[in-house]
Amino acid sequence: MNVTDTEIEGLKIIEPRIFTDERGYFFESYSKKIFDEEVANVKFVQDNESKSVRGVIRGLHFQRPPFAQAKLVRCVRGAVLDVAVDIRKDSPTYGRHVAVELTEDNHRQFFIPHGFAHGFAVLSDEAVFQYKCDNYYSPESDGGISLLDPSLGIDWRIALENAILSEKDRHHPLLKDFDSPFEY
Repeated sequence: MNVTDTEIEGLKIIEPRIFTDERGYFFESYSKKIFDEEVANVKFVQDNESKSVRGVIRGLHFQRPPFAQAKLVRCVRGAVLDVAVDIRKDSPTYGRHVAVELTEDNHRQFFIPHGFAHGFAVLSDEAVFQYKCDNYYSPESDGGISLLDPSLGIDWRIALENAILSEKDRHHPLLKDFDSPFEY
């Protein structure tokens, strides 16, 4: 596995070593040993999967402590633009984001630690997206910031007037109106 640091501390891109032959391909998508050594010492407890159509944008979500979730995400069918926004108070990169294209062909994964809001935009006709989480889902701890916030400077690569958003995602606060529960 090749692990790449991004411009924001803690966010990492993981690219597996892929073995191909006339039968197809094989790769190791997760190794706790390698992950602990090269990414973060995390104990994943829940796996999630979503299926979405072109133009869907989900996010920007997080769970408040003590139910915060670190996530390891990947797209197993189609293509998405995956985005993580730093929402850690006093972080030198507060409000900045990293965007990574995850596709069924590049097999990349993106690690998002606690203290980040997360979302993705579906760039293909359909996408199947998987998450490994280090904490269980807690509906009472749900939080979000507006994916439409122009101050974030996110190019979702989808015309926002045509984006398909949940009702909940249309009403998250702007970053300037947000009181983060995360410390740097």
